Amino acid sequence: MAEITIKDIAKQCGVGISTVSRALNNHPDINPETKNMILKVIEETGFIPNNSARNLKRTDAKCIAVLVKGITNPFFSNMIQIIEEETQRNKYALVLRHVEAQEDEIDVALELEKEKRLRGIVFLGGKFEHSEEKIGKLNVPFIFSTIGVSVADRIGKVEFSNIAVDDRLESEKMTAYLLGLGHTRIALITERSERPIGRLRMEGYREAYAKQGLTVPEELICYVQEDIDHYSMENGYLTAKKLLESGEKVTAIYAVSDSLAIGACRAVLEAGKRIPEDISVAGYDGIEMGEYYNPKLTTIKQPVEEIAKRTIRLLLDVIAERKEHQQIIFPAQLVVRESTGKCTEC
Repeated sequence: MAEITIKDIAKQCGVGISTVSRALNNHPDINPETKNMILKVIEETGFIPNNSARNLKRTDAKCIAVLVKGITNPFFSNMIQIIEEETQRNKYALVLRHVEAQEDEIDVALELEKEKRLRGIVFLGGKFEHSEEKIGKLNVPFIFSTIGVSVADRIGKVEFSNIAVDDRLESEKMTAYLLGLGHTRIALITERSERPIGRLRMEGYREAYAKQGLTVPEELICYVQEDIDHYSMENGYLTAKKLLESGEKVTAIYAVSDSLAIGACRAVLEAGKRIPEDISVAGYDGIEMGEYYNPKLTTIKQPVEEIAKRTIRLLLDVIAERKEHQQIIFPAQLVVRESTGKCTEC
């Protein structure tokens, strides 16, 4: 079947090509009903606008896409800035795309690859347990950045790069630290979805309990709300508030991101509790905000600058065929600050 063009869409809608173009570009000079009709036809036909049409005669088009799940997380904001600087320095254009929680990032990448004539793709966050068949449809080099260490075993023969910390190991480190302070009633704030970040960090939490011969307090594993950003401060606040209102005894809260932990701190303080005297709070990522929050947040600090630089530089090297794909694991650091202390009720 021939590929659908903008001319076909215009003909089917009974409008001119320029009208379709205005609808696609959200131009104000178009009747809302006409715009909705055009967008509906586009959705029904599966038409993908080729924004690179004006570049079809160029052989040096250089464009890299960054697909982000959890774009509100300040951790990713720092990475995106570094990646953008590196791409500009190397004369590449950068396409940044926020992937919604319900979207499949590979489907989004396939659309962008066709639309933007990409040279490479960086995936930040998201669900990476895709089939070899599906991920093999990508025709450009790609890197999974800030994801768990076990992805390579799940994708088979598809070649790609993976750069991250060992989420399971680092989460175990944080939980062991809290257990060492005497806390056995440690609440975990995480997500219920299939994204490996939350799952691996929960596995580390469980492993720390197991190594000390302790039973995991299952009633203290708290899942964030699915209908709002999983890693937002709002979700941390709402999840911790629900926990504290439940009446369950808790002496420490460990959230799988700093944003969730900062939100949880507000809920603790609103409940009339002191941090860390009554409840210790710890996070994960090492975002700058945590250092300036009051009290300063104990966290697992990821080497964000090193991860970002290695991610984009490796992708550019693979594109230029200077290097092969690599699987790289960075160490993280347990940073102890003011939000955690010894358990006073243990």
